[in-house]
Order: sequence, then C-alpha cells, then structure tokens
Amino acid sequence: MSQKPQNLVYGVEDPLPLPTALLLGLQHVFVMATAFIFPVVIVRSFGGTAEQAVFMVTMSILAGGVGTILQALRKGGMGSGYLCPAVCGPSYLSASLLAAQTGGLSLVYGMTAVAGLFEVFFSRLMHRLRVLFPAEVIGVVVALVGIAVIPVAVPNFLGIAPGDSVTEALELLVAGVTLGTMVAISVWSRGKIRLYSVLIGIAFGYILAAATGILDGAAIARILDAPLLAFPDLSHLGWSFDAALLIPFIIAVLCSSLKSIGDLTTCQKINDADWRRPDMRNIGSGILADGSSALFSGLVGGMGQSTSSSNVGLSVGTGATSRAIAFAAGALLIALTFFPKLASVFVIMPSPVMGAGLVFVAAFMIVNGLQIIMSRMMDTRKTFVIGFAFIFGLSVDIFPEFFIALPTSVQPVFSSSLALGTATALILNLIFRIGIARRKTLRLEPGTDFSDTVFSFFEAMGGTWGARKEVIQRAESAVNELMEAIVFLGLTRETVRAEITFEEDSLDIDVRYPGKPLDLSPGGAPTDTDLLEDENALARLSAFLIRKYADVVTTDVRDGECRIRLHFDH
Repeated sequence: MSQKPQNLVYGVEDPLPLPTALLLGLQHVFVMATAFIFPVVIVRSFGGTAEQAVFMVTMSILAGGVGTILQALRKGGMGSGYLCPAVCGPSYLSASLLAAQTGGLSLVYGMTAVAGLFEVFFSRLMHRLRVLFPAEVIGVVVALVGIAVIPVAVPNFLGIAPGDSVTEALELLVAGVTLGTMVAISVWSRGKIRLYSVLIGIAFGYILAAATGILDGAAIARILDAPLLAFPDLSHLGWSFDAALLIPFIIAVLCSSLKSIGDLTTCQKINDADWRRPDMRNIGSGILADGSSALFSGLVGGMGQSTSSSNVGLSVGTGATSRAIAFAAGALLIALTFFPKLASVFVIMPSPVMGAGLVFVAAFMIVNGLQIIMSRMMDTRKTFVIGFAFIFGLSVDIFPEFFIALPTSVQPVFSSSLALGTATALILNLIFRIGIARRKTLRLEPGTDFSDTVFSFFEAMGGTWGARKEVIQRAESAVNELMEAIVFLGLTRETVRAEITFEEDSLDIDVRYPGKPLDLSPGGAPTDTDLLEDENALARLSAFLIRKYADVVTTDVRDGECRIRLHFDH
C-alpha cells in the first residue's frame, strides 16, 4: 500500500466530487490541446485538405480520451491506475511524416495500428527488463522528457511561430501574466484553489489575449461558425501497409515506450512517499494501455498516442493526482469528438498562453528527474552514463543541422533530445555494467583500525551498485557496530569475513568469524543508569543498534564458526 505524500491534495485513489473532477479534467484537456497541432503538421506535409486535417485531429482526440481512460484502469493487467493522459505522441511524428509522404493518411493509419500492436507485445516483456532501467536511467528519461518540452514551450511563450520570428511586447505580456498567475496561485494560495492554478492562468491568458488583439476576430469566428453537434466524416478513413516503414515505426514506438516508462515512473514516485524503485509490472500494464490506445488510434484514423509528460507535470504542480480526474478528462475528450464548437476553443489557444502552460509543467518534470537520479549513489561509471546522455541528447536541440542527413530509417532516434539521450543512457548502462560484481568480500582484522575500511568499502560499492544512500549508511553503521562489539567483548582475534550481496531490492551481509557468538536477541535499549552500572549494558546497546540498522538479523553457530546475517530492504 503506497503512502500518500503530504504535498498532494488528492492522491491517486482519493474520490472527488463530480464538479471538481470535471474542472480538473478540463484543466488537463487544455494542456493536452498543445499536441493537437501534430496531426495538422502531418496532413500539411503531403498537401492534404483541411477536411482531412480536421478528421485526423478529431479522431486523435477520440483516441486520446480512450487512452486516458485505459491508462487509469487497473484491471486484468490493463492500465497503470494513474492519472497519465494519452496525447498525440511526438515520437511518432518523424515516422508518420514519412508514411504520409509515401502513401498518404491511409498508410499513416495502418502503420500506426501495427506500431500499437508491437507496443502491446513489448509491454508483456517489461517485468523482465528491469536491468535496463536502473534509477539513474529512469531519472535521465524523466528529466529529458521535461527538457524535450522546452523547444515547443519557449517559442510559444515568446509568440514565435513559422513565418513569425518577431516577439511582440503584448505577446510577452500575455505569456508573463499567464505564467505568473499559475505560479502565484501554486506558491502563495491557500486551500484548494491551488488545484486550479493552470486553469485560472489559462483563463486570464485568454481574456488578456482577446483584450490585446492577439486572439483576433477570425479565431473567435471559428468558434461561432463551428457546428454544435457533428459526427466525424468516416469517408476519410482507410488503411494500408508498407513493410519498408516497419523499422521507422518500431523505432518510434520504442522511443514512445521509453518516454512512457519515464512518465509512469514519475506517477509512481509522486504518489508514494516511500517510493524506492520503479514497479516494472505496473509499468508493463501502463505500456499495454499505451499500445492499445495507439492501436485504437490507427484503427479509427488518428495519430499514434503516448502518455503526456506535460499532464504528469501538471498533476505534480497542482497536487491532484486522483485517477478520477483521468476518467473525467477522458470523457471530456470523447465528448469533444462530437462537439466541434467546444473543440474549437482549444484549437484557437493563443501561443503565449500555450507556452506559459508548458513552461509551468516542464519545470516539475525536470526537477523530478533530477530527484530520481540523486536518489542513488554515484560513481564514475554512472557519472558517464548520466553526463553523456544529457550531452548527446541536448546536442539534437542545440545543433539540429548535424542530424538532418541521417538515413530516414533512424531519424526517430535522432528526432529529439529525449530519443537520443534515452538511447545513449540505455547503451552506456549496459556497457558499464561489465565488470561490476554483485557479490564482494570484506575482510576485517580485530586489532586494526577497521572503521575507515568499512566506510570506504561501502561508499565505493554503493556508488558502483547505484544503491540508495540511506541503505548504504545503515549497512556500514551496522557492520562497524558489529565489529566494535566483537572487539570490545573479545569474541575473536581471527579475521572477520563479510560476504556482501547486492540486488535491486535487497542488500545482504553474511558475517562469519571463528570464536564466541554475539548475543543479538531482541531487547530494548539500555538506560543511562544501565550504561553506568551494568557491565553488559554496552553489549546490549550494540545489539540494539545493529537490530535497529538492519531490517532482519539472524545468527547461528556451526563447527565453531559464528555467523550473523544482516538483511536490508532496498
């Protein structure tokens, strides 16, 4: 059972009143609207019609609603059970553009459905792939997910768009007021108004954009002219397949899955105050929902779906992570499919307002990634894994012209800082695992200054293993206290041998020495009076501390050799 963090107003399992759920769901839909542009880009890439663009956007919204609900489920292995909405996945953009230019939208839809099937298959393997995703790799992915939002967030914040490279003072004013409102409510507000910080900020942004003319009459006319109720025109639907596009789409879906792993890990972390490591089975269920939404999107005529990092950041910023919000947001998205007038409100969102919302949520994603990285101890190997992943990943955004001439089949890997940085981290993690022993032997001599040896050993191995610092500190304290008790009580003059075994979920220390056994039977701590008057009090204090440090302590004696086993949950 996860422990709800104190900073959450509504935790993942908390029920919400219907009006609250709908308002918070609406807030998430506004953030999700930033991804509606991707289908438009795909249609325009091959000279498609406005009707085709409207159809693809509409069906992508429908798929996003279904995917958001599937992700919030927790039945039969489907869904992670978290608020982690589905949106048009940027990882699919390069492959979808290639398919659109090769065979039109029917090829995009067919290949997207095939990619979804591949992700469904991949999800069944997730629990066997824990070795690929230690905390530092997951942390890099989560941080890069936030960083990958920057190239979209900052140009929109500055009011920069294709054909418009000039930032106007009024655009900066709208962006600044929108972001300032979100931040002010999040930092200084009291009560539950913090839950609606982004929604209130966006509302102020719309009003100010309309007052300053950034939201012009043509945009408002689009809302007025749109029909209130309409059903999608299914004449645009069709499917085709091209084996030559399998590699680009498989690369795209792998990049999308890795991004989703980062998003779902963040969901686990922000919903559990005692979070220690990613739950790969839960993530596998989440990837199954992700793949199912991509499959559904391809079948109904939408773009490939993936979990939304921005919405995960929003849930952190507002302190509302209840999956009831996911059901509300999903229902609203499905409703938008049949109410074009309502959908138009999101389509005309002013760029500065959109940029302000993205900047707000990206900050939380980046910091969460760094927190996951620093939850484990570092050594030179892990420094290289993390450092090189950030360096090469960010090179895509800093020097995009260096990667233009690469073959189209591998373009998805080099399409964003997230894709390349994640690939770098995964490869280097596997390379640097070479030579790491999960079992080490520590020999200590009772007549020497063993404390430095104990602490140096555990600090070095903790970094090599990427262990949690708190566990390593308890382990080294327990072994040092054990040695001091052995020396103080004169239990042996021979070498004390400790076999240390590390696994991702445990640290076990098997201490052996020839001599007299140490009494570690349960008991309370000695009082101050006991320490002054009872000659056995120090031994009782050592036993108490050792049991306090370790999660499980067992002892036995065989053929004159004493054995003490210390187990630490990791």
